[in-house]
Amino acid sequence: MKALILSCNTGQGHNSCSAAIKECFEAHGTVCDVTDALGFISQGVSKFISKGHVFVYRHMPWLFRRGYRYSERHGEYFGEESLVYRLMARGADGLYDFICREGYDTVICPHVFSALMLTELLKRHPGAVRSCFVDTDYVCHPGAAESALDLYFMPDASVMEGHEAEFDMTKVVESGIPVRRPFYSSRPGAQAKRALGIPEDAAHLLVMCGSMGCGPMKRLTSCLAGLLTEKQYMTVVCGTNHALKNWLDFRFEGRENIRVLGYTQDISLLMDSADLYLTKPGGISTSEAAVKALPMVLVDAVAGCEEYNMEYYVSAGLAVTAEGPRKLARLSAKLLGSRERLARMQAAGRKLRSRNGAELIYSCMNNEKSEKQKA
Repeated sequence: MKALILSCNTGQGHNSCSAAIKECFEAHGTVCDVTDALGFISQGVSKFISKGHVFVYRHMPWLFRRGYRYSERHGEYFGEESLVYRLMARGADGLYDFICREGYDTVICPHVFSALMLTELLKRHPGAVRSCFVDTDYVCHPGAAESALDLYFMPDASVMEGHEAEFDMTKVVESGIPVRRPFYSSRPGAQAKRALGIPEDAAHLLVMCGSMGCGPMKRLTSCLAGLLTEKQYMTVVCGTNHALKNWLDFRFEGRENIRVLGYTQDISLLMDSADLYLTKPGGISTSEAAVKALPMVLVDAVAGCEEYNMEYYVSAGLAVTAEGPRKLARLSAKLLGSRERLARMQAAGRKLRSRNGAELIYSCMNNEKSEKQKA
């Protein structure tokens, strides 16, 4: 098996999911590469969509929310005659040439856009590759049903409720959301705090709002700063939002118990050191926390697909939420001071069914290869 993952540069979540799958496949000795699907249309289109997505996420979340709701109500938005489908179809021939040239026999799509592109490729070249779609949120994304791939990896059975008629359910696999291997191993909290220079007996709040650092981070962190005691530490991860990092560095200069980071690869260690995680409910970030049973306070920064992730973890008891920065800050401070309540949330998290999504995808796609070879 030689696998290609068609990611999209629309947020780091899809790339993180791709990295988790690639890591797993390579651990099994399988060649696995990741590339940007939109680049097969053109680099200009890829940059335009990527930059547009970042801008809307950071500055116009209401537009993303409305757009997502509209696409949920209008499935034809992704149908074969739609502008979206036709745009994705423009990349099919270039993708096919790349697959043939490099010798890939398996293609994995963690985004609806790449799934539609691959669907068009398979219409033109039936049986060219084994194929699958990987859902990165706790919702059946609009457009997924318009694709025609071999397997569909969904995070939870509840995601398919109401969508059974749109899919061949024999192709649907309940897999969880793939996260990278480091998240499946944990350091003791005191040891992780020590590694980060945080006092072992301090309560630690980790604050993130995705790789793009979106949401009401300035107001939220300002409210939190006024509520923290000397024995409570806060680490804020700004991702690629450099302007936010500069503002926070200036705002909290001299505050020993407040730390500001940019983009970092040490998320697993930061989670091990945290007693509480304040974040927007992205599918990947919440799944990473869930693997560690880390209690969460969720910020409804963008809504859309993330609203479903929030509902899933709040109903499971691993997360709570509130409306507005002040209420979120007060709720976080209250939880940080209540080890008993944090322990209850952690216990609820441990009851969640833990699946290694990347391993399951590898196993299923490897079996799919064997079955097709027999046929």
